[in-house]
Amino acid sequence: MSDNPVNTNSPGRPKDMAKRQDILSAAKALFLSNGYASTSMDAVALEAGVSKLTVYSHFTDKETLFTAAVVATCEEQLPVMYFELPEGLPVETVLLNIARGFHRLINSEESVNLHRLMMTTGNQDVKLSQIFFEAGPMRMLQGMERLLSRIDQSGALAIDKPFRAAEHFFCLLKGTANFCLLYGCGGHLSEADAEAHVQEVVGLFMRAYRA
Repeated sequence: MSDNPVNTNSPGRPKDMAKRQDILSAAKALFLSNGYASTSMDAVALEAGVSKLTVYSHFTDKETLFTAAVVATCEEQLPVMYFELPEGLPVETVLLNIARGFHRLINSEESVNLHRLMMTTGNQDVKLSQIFFEAGPMRMLQGMERLLSRIDQSGALAIDKPFRAAEHFFCLLKGTANFCLLYGCGGHLSEADAEAHVQEVVGLFMRAYRA
């Protein structure tokens, strides 16, 4: 059957959020196992145990569903609230919380498999690569950029190029271990080693941008 969107708008009728979560979980599993092109909205509906109309009532097309799946994967480990700057909370604590969440995210089995999928299919579908980049990496970079701008304005750190600083922060956190995971030639760091890596990166970042 076609993956063209179906008009299922019904103003005033609330959507079932439990079904939305079931659809997202099914979509993530199928995208990772079958790839983007081979995953149909019919298959997602079947896997989620809902009708195709229900899938379209939550997600207008497959691109929207894929975007939502990538965003959901990121938010599981790194919720949007992590990029806030609560009054009275030390900047270093805020950065450590983000660093720990990001490190868990990029080294999770789901994230590693998703990146492998994009590495194998991205050059065949530039639009899909752009969707993934904007929903995942770029979304986090922009959140970090906004946070670092507020930190700069507070005077805690001196960050004249917050977007570039955000790039440096996340790239340092990836480290060699993440490359080894992606290439299949290494395992996960122990909890102690992961924490030591996060602490070292945040310490280096604080020293680099200290006012």
